[in-house]
Amino acid sequence: MLYAVVDIETTGSHAAGNGITEIGIVIHDGVKVLNFYQSLVNPHTPIPYFIQRLTGIDNSMVANAPSFEEIAGQVFELLQDKVFVAHNVNFDYSFVKHHLKDAGYDLDTKKLCTVRLARKVLPGLGGYSLGKLTQYLGINHGEAHRAGGDALATADLLAMIVAKDTDGVIMEMLKGRNSEQYLPPHLPVENLEELPSSAGVYYFYNAAGKAIYIGKAKNIRRRVKSHFSNNTTSRQKQDFLRETHRITYKECATELMAHILESAEIRRLWPIHNRSQRGFLPKFGLFTYDDMQGYTRFAVEKIRRSHKPIYTFNTITEGYVRLRELIEEYGLCPRLCNVATGADCGCEPHPAVEVYNKKVADAINWMRKHLPTFALIDKGIDDNENSCILVMEGNLYGMGYINDKKQQLKSIEALQKNMEPLQDNDYIRNLVFRHATEYPEKCFSFA
Repeated sequence: MLYAVVDIETTGSHAAGNGITEIGIVIHDGVKVLNFYQSLVNPHTPIPYFIQRLTGIDNSMVANAPSFEEIAGQVFELLQDKVFVAHNVNFDYSFVKHHLKDAGYDLDTKKLCTVRLARKVLPGLGGYSLGKLTQYLGINHGEAHRAGGDALATADLLAMIVAKDTDGVIMEMLKGRNSEQYLPPHLPVENLEELPSSAGVYYFYNAAGKAIYIGKAKNIRRRVKSHFSNNTTSRQKQDFLRETHRITYKECATELMAHILESAEIRRLWPIHNRSQRGFLPKFGLFTYDDMQGYTRFAVEKIRRSHKPIYTFNTITEGYVRLRELIEEYGLCPRLCNVATGADCGCEPHPAVEVYNKKVADAINWMRKHLPTFALIDKGIDDNENSCILVMEGNLYGMGYINDKKQQLKSIEALQKNMEPLQDNDYIRNLVFRHATEYPEKCFSFA
């Protein structure tokens, strides 16, 4: 079996928008080097300054170098019918395959990642970056961060792994389309195998322990695996793979609970790779305050952390529609509700402060009474419990599990003790209301 050990230097982190500045290829039989190829490459785009500092390759060095298209035929001949090997293979393979395709060549070879191989065959080391491995194992690493030097060091690492692979790890990884080959280089495969096949929410973390992506699933294990089922060249995908170090999860009894928890956790942690739900936070709220004369006034304003609104809205228009309903129902003053200006609002002179404020209080109580309070009861994670989503006065309070439905549904206070409070927003609220409308038999209303 022949290996093509590859290392490249590039202008950026993803193949679709960046070029190759240098490529090194070592043809290896698992014991010794058979052939070595190295070339600078003109990417026809400026090399970022920080990359120049890292690699030592500047714009002047590649100005007269061949373009990748000019060397593509030679590169393809070296790689075809070999096992493509690299340290973090998905990165190098995505770049080489992408640029070969642009030049008219279709690369389709088996892959091996020396990061994943080293973790299995040489366990217990203090780190698995190429620099740390060469230091721990005494491998000569002449030109670090240059394609030729890194490719030769990786080839020596491969030879050491081949020699110590008494359990057939390499052959196992080369079987068919081994899914482990597509995993992020820093993610232990054991972590993936621990994931359940139940519904819930999963969390991707970077090396610093910060959540970088949160998702929901009917089947956590299957959904997580799907994130690694292809090796696209987009910046987002490549950054995601490179940054993922660990995955955790929280099981949920129902898909709705997973949906709610995902939304709440995204807003709590704001992972960098979650973008789809960032626009669902409520932007406006209905507030009350007392003016200098002592009148309690309504106002529709942007949400502020320091003040809790009576109710929230996605748009200011929704807020004013609800406020005008209260004005009409309780004869409130449009000016004191900040929907009219001047003395021609039609309600001058105002009644005494106590009388008017009583109207405002009645309006608030009316609105709260007409905002539903109910528990959505469904199956639990096991047969000895039920799941519960609690809505109070039209807002999501929280969710949790109960094991004595008859006793714990006697009062809201008893139920609250078993609920985990969650931040409410219109997106979650609409999910719950839609589900309650579709399955009224699951709803329990409090008298």
